[in-house]
Amino acid sequence: MVFSHDRHPDGDPGYDAPLDVAARQARAWLSGIRERPIPPRIGSDEVKDRLGRSLPESGEPAADVIERLAEGVEPGLIATGSPRFYGWVIGGTQPVALAADWLVSAWDQNTGLRTITPGAVAVEELAGEWLVDLLGLPADSEVGFTTGATMAQFTCMAAARDEVLRRAGWDVETAGLAGGPAIRFIVGAERHGTVDLAGRYLGLGSPTVVASDEQGCIRVDALRQELASGSGPAIVMLQAGNIHSGAFDDFAAAVAVAHEAGAWVHVDGAFGLWAAASPRLRHLVTGMAGADSWSTDAHKTLSVPYDCGIAIVRDGRAMHRALSVQASYLQATGFGAEPHEKVPELSRRARGIPTWAVLRSLGRTGVARLVDGLADAARGIADGVGRLPGVEVLNDVVFTQVCIALDDDRATAALSERLWSDGEVLAMTSRWRDRAVVRFSVSNWGTDASQVSRTVAAVARALDEVRSTG
Repeated sequence: MVFSHDRHPDGDPGYDAPLDVAARQARAWLSGIRERPIPPRIGSDEVKDRLGRSLPESGEPAADVIERLAEGVEPGLIATGSPRFYGWVIGGTQPVALAADWLVSAWDQNTGLRTITPGAVAVEELAGEWLVDLLGLPADSEVGFTTGATMAQFTCMAAARDEVLRRAGWDVETAGLAGGPAIRFIVGAERHGTVDLAGRYLGLGSPTVVASDEQGCIRVDALRQELASGSGPAIVMLQAGNIHSGAFDDFAAAVAVAHEAGAWVHVDGAFGLWAAASPRLRHLVTGMAGADSWSTDAHKTLSVPYDCGIAIVRDGRAMHRALSVQASYLQATGFGAEPHEKVPELSRRARGIPTWAVLRSLGRTGVARLVDGLADAARGIADGVGRLPGVEVLNDVVFTQVCIALDDDRATAALSERLWSDGEVLAMTSRWRDRAVVRFSVSNWGTDASQVSRTVAAVARALDEVRSTG
């Protein structure tokens, strides 16, 4: 419904006024993002109070609604775009990606069918082709754009599940899972929790866990032993970038062992897959291209807006069999795969377009500089913070993750709490190797040497305050 007070006399539907407010508020937020305190200043209950808890009987002009929204919500937002935000692997947004995402919303294309929106589909397919090339993956791999890494893993594992069952003589599409061969779902002890979640969504049950080494990499000898202990269809999950250490599995050895046993190999590379784009860091993913599927996030390392996971499958036919849907009202072209055959959604926004925009803006060398810069910043934080008295860096800093600890868990937690209250730097607590840790996930494209220096100084200040208060 369009309110009469939102229309202009010439019959314009009234986009100008609310978009002007949105643009002004967005610019105000972005202009302050580098210096504002990172944590939110108020909680969700207060935000509800500011917005008004009761549904009004009559509406408000669109521009007033957007003004109310921005002013009511802003104090409850966390500054994930800050170059000193390290709480989770969240990369902030490149300007070109944000602008492209605004166009995606304005265009409002349902990017499920090529015939309906060939323009949007063309951009996403170019982005997928460029990604496969940039990451050194098989050129004929299929690419789907999902909501995030969890659904990217779901997409790849759906293709894996159906394919390994097909090889075992079971057609899951017609027979379902009940009564079929049990799938051996094998993971390393330090996989990300979303791996288990995607497996649960797909009916695979709890995974079989094999040992990891001290940096969180799957032990190839343990994987070999587990695969040799049984038979039947199997899916093996490997990892590019441990969430605590940033470490990478030995892909060449692990993929060979898994394929010898007839297993499908998936690589969870939510942020670590991007190491393949850097000539300097590419050695970390040696052998990764030998896997069967890969998942990553563009809204992490590549710095596009939420949401944009990426699912890549070597065998496009397996992807299509697992995910496609046919109906008389869906006008397929017969030319290539339809976008809805690559993701678990028939209706979705064109989330791959901001990815194309960043890739076009940066180019091959720019993406490499971006990835190298994140790794350099992590190394700088580790070196600077590691020199502070009583601070221990627990991981080998090979990529973008840094885990530190103090003498005891209580002091470590207090350091994180002090950083939160100070607001200049945000790094969250976790638990790794049976110790409380403060984890720095370096993901923001703006985290340069000056931001690293500010980070180290903020940690030193917080450390002094923790010790002064006992």
